[in-house]
Amino acid sequence: MEPTEWYWDLEKGRAVPAAERGPGDHMLGPYATKGEAQNWKATTEARNEAWDEADEEWEHRGERSDEEE
Repeated sequence: MEPTEWYWDLEKGRAVPAAERGPGDHMLGPYATKGEAQNWKATTEARNEAWDEADEEWEHRGERSDEEE
């Protein structure tokens, strides 16, 4: 039976099924598939970039641009 949750083990540097999961401070996840766990870095970078963009929009909300004046 295929595992239903996967984690990225920071110490081992590989994806592990939930049954082999180690201490929480060494794990990222859970992920739905092994591939998602292996792709954790790209997922994290994309999420962080989206959050940074949202923060930038929030910080500048209500400001008028030169084009609007």
